[in-house]
Amino acid sequence: MKFNYEDFDLSGVHTYPLQSRTSQTKAADFAKPFVPGTGIAGLIRAMPAILGASDFKAVVDAMRTAHGAGRGIIWGLGAHVLKTGLSPLLIDLMERGFVSAVATNGAGVIHDFEIALSGSTSEDVDEALGPGRFGMAEETGRLLNGAINDGVKDGLGLGQAVARYLRTTRPSHAHLSVIAAAARLNVPVTVHVALGTDIIHMHPAASGAALGEGSLRDFRYFVSNVARLERGVYLNCGSAVVLPEVFLKAVALARNQGRSLEGLTTVNLDFVRLYRPQTNVVSRPVAGFGKGYSLVGHHEIMIPLLAAALIDT
Repeated sequence: MKFNYEDFDLSGVHTYPLQSRTSQTKAADFAKPFVPGTGIAGLIRAMPAILGASDFKAVVDAMRTAHGAGRGIIWGLGAHVLKTGLSPLLIDLMERGFVSAVATNGAGVIHDFEIALSGSTSEDVDEALGPGRFGMAEETGRLLNGAINDGVKDGLGLGQAVARYLRTTRPSHAHLSVIAAAARLNVPVTVHVALGTDIIHMHPAASGAALGEGSLRDFRYFVSNVARLERGVYLNCGSAVVLPEVFLKAVALARNQGRSLEGLTTVNLDFVRLYRPQTNVVSRPVAGFGKGYSLVGHHEIMIPLLAAALIDT
């Protein structure tokens, strides 16, 4: 059967009064002009209560509520967060009590360690890969592997091992190290490693036994931390795969043991939405008893804004 050219008859279209409709955008939620002199608090109040701005406000409220009630706030930090110069802000939040525990991946501990040693990190991979220099910084490979090997041998987790090394050696830029600050403030740090993914694994001093044992200890420490997040907050900042997977397993173990995570707020903060963080942080872990948020934006903009909002609002 062939169709033909025929106008659709609109004479019988049904309409309804605009005021009778439920609308998702309302004037009461609109942005307001910023009032000079009102600071970050004024900026947050000026934001619309719509979509991402509404989610941002909700995250700030959840973190401030958790802080005020003595509930846990765990920060999961990908390497990009550290190599974009955000350590001083994170350390300040630690000192103010907005950090109950820190989790990072293998690359994160490397960047933090290099910052502590030299005040710099993040080599130019494109420049270094061809000549065979990529990942071959002597001090990073030898000292960091040594700290891990010695600490794990003494029964420490990987994060504890690096924290102990930075606390005892006091490198010249330790004041910029999140792990050194955690050691000073007695904030637990866990490091979650995938073998073969990090530059220190290319060095002769690397021990698969120490890396595996230390990281497994840290996983169990991390599970204990996550199990205490009833009415708390977990933030995944800049880890696309490792930390979302580790967090999901930690939630599974906590629930398996009957731990309540009622009222848990989860947050993924990254400059793009990806499957694992969205599924393993924002959606699945809070289904039925909590709330998850996805904040999209550059870490070097969003984390300073979040830190300022926590302090000033």
